[in-house]
Amino acid sequence: MSDVDKVVAEVRESFGKGAARKIRAVGKIPAVIYGHGTEPQHVTLPAHQIGLILRKTNALLDLDIAGKSELVLVKDVQKDPVRQIIEHIDLLVIKKGEKVEVEIPVHVEGEPFSGNQVDQDLHTLRLEALATAIPTSVVVNVDGLTEGAQILAKDVTLPAGSTLVEEPNALVLSIYALAAAKAEGTEAAE
Repeated sequence: MSDVDKVVAEVRESFGKGAARKIRAVGKIPAVIYGHGTEPQHVTLPAHQIGLILRKTNALLDLDIAGKSELVLVKDVQKDPVRQIIEHIDLLVIKKGEKVEVEIPVHVEGEPFSGNQVDQDLHTLRLEALATAIPTSVVVNVDGLTEGAQILAKDVTLPAGSTLVEEPNALVLSIYALAAAKAEGTEAAE
């Protein structure tokens, strides 16, 4: 489940490209907070701390803005395409007990039956989960599965409190025989 990271944010008064460059030059990231019918709020966040937090998906932040606490979910991160420096972040206001739609990574565990290979079609699943209990991943076990086996989105065991938003019949992964294994089987049969 996702944990909440505490971050101290400062209210931002200056806007525009030049102001954003100056903010980034002093080790901060410009950000905007919106949602729940509130006016957008412009803030700056510490670049190093945010860079570490954003290594995990669906980061939930507890912002301290001038002594006032605000729970937010990272909605979008804009990065420089060459240097991969975070240029701007969009944050969505979250209320405790609220459900949000998120994309969760799919991790494959285990080994299929000998001579078979896993072909993973979906690397993430869209789920609806409590904002304060977002799962970090969904695990699919392929131990002993044979050629032709398929796992659909509806077959995946979801974490408690989560519901599937993805198309239920979407193919998550399938098992196929390796070409070399098939060739050996054909030669043996002859």
